Amino acid sequence: MKTLYTATAVATGDGRNGRASTPDGRELGGSGEGTNPEQLFAAGYAACFHSALRLAGRRRRLDVSGSEVTAQVRLGSLAEEEGPAGGYGLGVTLQVALPAVLRPDAEELLGEAHRICPYSNATRGNIAVALELKEVSA
Repeated sequence: MKTLYTATAVATGDGRNGRASTPDGRELGGSGEGTNPEQLFAAGYAACFHSALRLAGRRRRLDVSGSEVTAQVRLGSLAEEEGPAGGYGLGVTLQVALPAVLRPDAEELLGEAHRICPYSNATRGNIAVALELKEVSA
């Protein structure tokens, strides 16, 4: 997919009671002035994945305090082999910070959260989703 635009949103806090915002200051649940569908999708996916990550962490009794999920949603034109010529598609990169979790545990949490998250389950096989650890405990 040739990327035409990327929207980014960051989710922090406690799952559904947390916050999701975009770098331009727009917030899910705010006035909504000027947000676009890609930003809303990024905010929703970041918040959903963050909630799933925290659930997976609680199940494993791991310290997920300070965790953060950044979703980058790319809008792009599809090549002929990817879908209908002239069509558009989405791609997602989820960057996850787990500052209090060791890398091996963090990698397992990512996989478990990806299996739990409704957005991941809805998009699986439909769009490319990349998972990246951006911060873990040493």
